[in-house]
Amino acid sequence: MASIPRKTVHISGYSSCGFYTRILNILKSLTVLFPTRIEIVDHEFVDRSSYRKWLLESGFKEKFSDPRVKDHSTSPFCWLEKPRAEPAQRTNGDQVPDIKAEDIEAFIGGHDDTLAWCRSFMAPCEEKATNGVEMVDDGHNPGHGYDYDLVVIGGGSGGMAASKEAADLGAKVACLDFVKPSPKGTTWGLGGTCVNVGCIPKKLFHAGSLLNEAFKKDAAFYGVKVGSKDGSREDGLLAETSTNVHWSVLRENIQNYIRGLNFKYRVRLREKEVDYHNKLATFVDDHTIEIVDKKGRVDTLTSSRFLIATGGRPAPLECEGGELAISSDDIFSLESSPGKTLCVGASYISLECAGFLAGIGLDVTVAVRSILLRGFDRQCADKIGEYMIDHGVKFRREVTPKKLEKLESGEIKVTFSDGSDDTYDTVLTAIGRHADTEKLGLDKIGVEVNPKNKRILGKYEQTQCPNVYAIGDVLDGTPELTPVAIQSGILLARRLFGGSKEPMDYRNVCTTVFTPVEYSCVGYSEDEAIEKFGEAAVEVYHREFQPLEWSLSLGRGHNFAYTKVIVDKTPQENVLGIHYVGPNAGEVMQGYGVAMKQGLTFKNLIETVGIHPTSSEEIVTLSVTKSSGEDAAAGGC
Repeated sequence: MASIPRKTVHISGYSSCGFYTRILNILKSLTVLFPTRIEIVDHEFVDRSSYRKWLLESGFKEKFSDPRVKDHSTSPFCWLEKPRAEPAQRTNGDQVPDIKAEDIEAFIGGHDDTLAWCRSFMAPCEEKATNGVEMVDDGHNPGHGYDYDLVVIGGGSGGMAASKEAADLGAKVACLDFVKPSPKGTTWGLGGTCVNVGCIPKKLFHAGSLLNEAFKKDAAFYGVKVGSKDGSREDGLLAETSTNVHWSVLRENIQNYIRGLNFKYRVRLREKEVDYHNKLATFVDDHTIEIVDKKGRVDTLTSSRFLIATGGRPAPLECEGGELAISSDDIFSLESSPGKTLCVGASYISLECAGFLAGIGLDVTVAVRSILLRGFDRQCADKIGEYMIDHGVKFRREVTPKKLEKLESGEIKVTFSDGSDDTYDTVLTAIGRHADTEKLGLDKIGVEVNPKNKRILGKYEQTQCPNVYAIGDVLDGTPELTPVAIQSGILLARRLFGGSKEPMDYRNVCTTVFTPVEYSCVGYSEDEAIEKFGEAAVEVYHREFQPLEWSLSLGRGHNFAYTKVIVDKTPQENVLGIHYVGPNAGEVMQGYGVAMKQGLTFKNLIETVGIHPTSSEEIVTLSVTKSSGEDAAAGGC
């Protein structure tokens, strides 16, 4: 993570001024809380007359361009200095260094404005722009003469949302979607990754695995007997429930549901009068694309504006025999059960797939090169790993596949980097994703990409070619989440065709990992908060508890859920992040995301009356801090 430049705040005033003294003490407190982020340079005058003589007669105010400075004659007077290599010059008494105009970053103000600046500085994230954003003029005008006002390249969730919104605002819109087959030949319909080979089938397979687990582990303890009318008992309990998941039935039902969605999406585009083209696009110039259909027929389209929303594709397994592995593009449509499976990678996609495959009764191993769920809260990620091990998922730590070989039996022999080997029916690789931009011809229009992941570089969804925009997983530096793509696409369409200036706010976006024990979060992880604000400025409230619905099952007696709330150590304890590991994590976290957008404090949180008995109420009843060393285990009602 890039380091944050230290703020150098100058404050001048006279010693007997209460307003000056108060602001000085607040600023000094900030240096204690955030020693790496702020330094204070104090210019204290002995009395009011000497201060006013300096402020009004020395010509110092003339170095500022801010019009507020002209009328400022009271104490204190605060300003920001531009970052410098050497420490700022500190003075006491009546001496103020000869600061050059070019060294001044900004005028902060007097008592009230500086107090407001301090509050903003302590906030967990930068203030959202209130006056909207100004984008580079892309040359669009109603009489442009092109075929379309907007052509959207990519028919995923974000692309369709932007297409429909732009059409609602009166734009003439076309949406292009063409699925290039996976290396294994898998294709799908309109709707993009989420609908066809991502969130939707993943969540449905996950739901099936949880249902299977609930029957096996919980049903008998709740007096539920499946498949028999005799109600036989063992030691006062119904006999353990036996289950058998039929892959072909589960797969076909899910695929039928997805095909229904594909059809509905085409209908909705037609209803919005968006022209749909099942064709592959390549840029010819900044207003022209070449389009090719599945039969190889070539045509061209012109447009005043283009929006790239092509999403991403899985990274291949780069080792000998790597072509034998499948990816998340393939797993959900396999005709037969994958059988004994190796999931390569510790990404959320890998762990989610491993989780639901194990949950329906398959033998599953995860090959982990380093750590689980990189980028997520470390403590929560480790708890997920422990839970998955307890529920039958095996982990091979600190290894990567070195070689894959197809055996006569049809199995795949995998040799690992540590020299060990094993055989599997299926190898699923989930080691990351790259933006699907390679064949768009971006070099012809001057659009730059991040060489590491092929994602497009841009600001406010606008690329270096002003009339070409990008949203979703294809845009560098944004969360790779379907709702983010949808929201940013809608807001962009409103800015382009509706006169809006509202930007997409990428801060405090909730997300959930649908592993066997689910994990949801919003805001900073504990490690990120400490890195940004300093360990001394961060506190963590946490609790370990057993969800009520797990309490009857002997098979879950040693399983616990966990939640933590990360706050800063300011008087109001701004909430920096909320994390939850337990059942129904996505449902639990969504409402807290709304609160985080509004500047949630810990006081707001604990003053909220919980819904009893729920797991979510554990978040609003937290009281134990990590720094206290007290036991975080919850007990009682």
